[in-house]
Amino acid sequence: MWKQAQSLFSQEEQSDDDDLQDNLLDETDNICNLSPSQRLYGFGACSLAGLFCMFLSMIVFAIPIKFAVLFTFGNVLAVGSTVFLMGASRQLQMMFDPVRIYATSIYIGSVVLALICAILIHSKLLTIFAILCEICALIWYSLSYIPFARAVVSRVTISLFDTEIC
Repeated sequence: MWKQAQSLFSQEEQSDDDDLQDNLLDETDNICNLSPSQRLYGFGACSLAGLFCMFLSMIVFAIPIKFAVLFTFGNVLAVGSTVFLMGASRQLQMMFDPVRIYATSIYIGSVVLALICAILIHSKLLTIFAILCEICALIWYSLSYIPFARAVVSRVTISLFDTEIC
């Protein structure tokens, strides 16, 4: 009898949970549905905000900690603006594609490192180094979206720096 009551009770809970999940998914679908013009406006606003933060960071370049926070925030806004165009799940899917998983990981790591160096450690030298790593990682990450761009850059870099010391 106990088992029958327990199975009956668990079925009711399961159906309530399924209804709740369906309702939540329906609500999030309605929230995420933007018209194409709204997506372009969101992309433009986010990109402009990111570029504005990066411009402001150049003004406070003499103060590396403020520079790092503004530059990193602007950088993340600019990269995140593409979420409006393709959606968050597609963006994450493309970011963690096997072709660009290393570039994405290095970029995210350098963003976190720059913020840690600026906000927690307060080291100007480490902050500048982390920002340089962030810029290089962003360039390499961006090149992963252009066909054959990373291969070309790799060949050019090797040919420029491949010297023999006699």
